[in-house]
Amino acid sequence: MAAILGRVRFAWLVPMVLAVLGTAGPSSHAADLLKVGLPDEPKTLNVFRASGRWSGRVLALMYQPLLVRDPETLELIPWLAAEMPVYDPEAVTYTVRLREANWSDGSPVTAGDVAFTGRVIREFKVPKYYSKWKFVTRIDTPDDRTVVFHLSGPKAVFLSRTLATPIVPAKEWTRAVEAARKKEKPLRSLMNHRPKTLLSSGPFVLKEWRKGAYLYLVRNDRFFGRGQEIAGRTLGPHIDGILLKFFGTSDAAILALKKGTIDMFWWGIQPGYIEDLERDPNIQLYRCERSALYYMGFNLRKPPFDDVAFRRAVATLVDKQFIIRRILQGMGEEMDTVVPPGNQLWCCPDPRTYGKGLGRADRVRAAYRLLKEAGYSWDVPPVNDRGEVVKGRGIRYPDGRPMQPWTILTPPTDYDPLRAMSGTIIQGWLQDLGIPASARPMAFSALLQQVKTRRDFDAFILAYGSLSLDPDYLRSFFHSDNDKPRGWNMSGYVNPEYDRLAEAAASTIDTQERRRLVWQMQRIVAEDVPYLPLYNPTLVEAVRKGRFGGWVKTLGGIGNLWSFCELKPL
Repeated sequence: MAAILGRVRFAWLVPMVLAVLGTAGPSSHAADLLKVGLPDEPKTLNVFRASGRWSGRVLALMYQPLLVRDPETLELIPWLAAEMPVYDPEAVTYTVRLREANWSDGSPVTAGDVAFTGRVIREFKVPKYYSKWKFVTRIDTPDDRTVVFHLSGPKAVFLSRTLATPIVPAKEWTRAVEAARKKEKPLRSLMNHRPKTLLSSGPFVLKEWRKGAYLYLVRNDRFFGRGQEIAGRTLGPHIDGILLKFFGTSDAAILALKKGTIDMFWWGIQPGYIEDLERDPNIQLYRCERSALYYMGFNLRKPPFDDVAFRRAVATLVDKQFIIRRILQGMGEEMDTVVPPGNQLWCCPDPRTYGKGLGRADRVRAAYRLLKEAGYSWDVPPVNDRGEVVKGRGIRYPDGRPMQPWTILTPPTDYDPLRAMSGTIIQGWLQDLGIPASARPMAFSALLQQVKTRRDFDAFILAYGSLSLDPDYLRSFFHSDNDKPRGWNMSGYVNPEYDRLAEAAASTIDTQERRRLVWQMQRIVAEDVPYLPLYNPTLVEAVRKGRFGGWVKTLGGIGNLWSFCELKPL
């Protein structure tokens, strides 16, 4: 705690530090410097190692990909690429033409940089990116602005995932790569490399990183998008730079926002702060949908969860709207499928639902009917002979065996109170039916170890806070090949028809046909309920009024590349 408080106290000194440093901050144009609060700082700025949230967000303002998403339509559009890639189905190649772009030192971004990035990822099998590049068999560079990618077969994720990889400057990384090749463990050497400088092809470039206090980015005047119109937007950046301050706690950051020390808190505002911030005339709140999934998972490798009738009965008992009203305080939306509603292209519009619109008593009656028809019995049924709902007791399997107590694992309250409280409420609903379930919070790392590695669990409540907009994760979550220790198929779901559809979707280039397959995959998951989607919390972000205009709302919030390219001082 002392270390955190010390870090917070130091963060309050940042404006004074910048004034003293002179060249470390544009003191003569302080109004043009965007000050952003972060709850934590980046772990590394090595792009091949950067898997954390803040490392990725900072690097996204410097290392640019070939394609990005339009903030409104979410469609892929050219970025470093001059135009959309051209696909040759006979040769199974994509040809990409690069726009004229420079690194921050004035040297050109070339096809060689693109090829170098892909070859390093494939050679070293860089964990964060390798799955997106392993099907690329060869990369040709006919000239400095043309790249030809040869694929082992059609891959739906090539445009959305492979070409979303940040491109690194070959001249900045060649020495580190050559040194890593000579080591006994080349990947470890590459991942442990600490770049001393960072060339940027993006809107900002690193000026200074004071560990434990702040990270300072200045405008990259050589950014290819500056003054250009892309996706109907005229880009800057129009600000001198971004000062990212590290606070350690939300309390400290929100206090700084209220006092005007920072212009934005780049983190979702918890419900407990919202009412106070709404009353502050100097604060503006932005509400955005998230690409997230908060869900309950079951271990289908053991009873009673290997019975689809039981899983459907649990789904019928769970009142998602109650959770949203009472726990999320209305700041969220119900999820009926594992693809977030905001991802409009891929979210199935008509999955099977359970208990929608029913009150508590009717949910109990509906779940009771499902289980009774499947052969379950009770010492005391939850619905008596007169059709009245009573406290159920002593549920038995169809073969007469009593159901043993089982546990819903949740993160602890101090990590995520919403999921912890959801587990407690669901526990009560299940017990009303005579199901001997109990919720147990446990340390997050231990929970993942129990579920993903040991696979020794009954049920759990977890979340994916930032899902890719490409739905290929559906294949990872539920394909039988991933039912293995540390595999993403944590529920142990096996369905040959689902596997067939997932494999077909992964190799389907046509968007309409792929969408048909992805929707059908979601319908199957909704029928079989290996996961029960619960809710998608609303992302609430806060900024100071009157400082900067031009924030761009998109799925995932206002803290995005488009905002930082379009913000202007007011």
